Amino acid sequence: MPLVVRVVAVLAATLAVILPAAAQQQQQEGSVRSTHGAWSILCDTPAGAASEQCIMMQNVVAEDRPEVGLSVAVLRTADNKAEIMRVLAPLGVLLPNGLGLYVDGEDIGRAYFVRCFQDGCYAEVILEDTLLGKLRNGESATFIVFQTPEEGIGIPVDLKGFGEGFDALP
Repeated sequence: MPLVVRVVAVLAATLAVILPAAAQQQQQEGSVRSTHGAWSILCDTPAGAASEQCIMMQNVVAEDRPEVGLSVAVLRTADNKAEIMRVLAPLGVLLPNGLGLYVDGEDIGRAYFVRCFQDGCYAEVILEDTLLGKLRNGESATFIVFQTPEEGIGIPVDLKGFGEGFDALP
């Protein structure tokens, strides 16, 4: 039975996640604290924030559709009570189908999009222990976005360094 992925809408007091095309600008504004496999930890002090905030991030594109990319970020909420995975998909994805997730070929479930902005649409999930364990121990994940009800586009995410990066996330 696939793990039910709980969706949350925690947007306040966290770094914005951006599309791969704009990722270089974000990295210039913040600083890369460390790199763990395919994941980078980026830190910045947003305007009005009392302290530095960090995210663990990876930008990816579909192997057969280079115009379709995702930004995957993991962060702790400002109150340090939860860890969240936030995925930014490009505008034009079919929202009702949500965002599918497979880890090492196992169907984990779907997260539903919570908001869209000019840079794309966001899906968020709380990283509960079961999901976190699958991501830590997995080799690869595939996120599925839909452009039509029948057409899913699989976007691979390398999980190498996920556990190490997560442990290093302030």
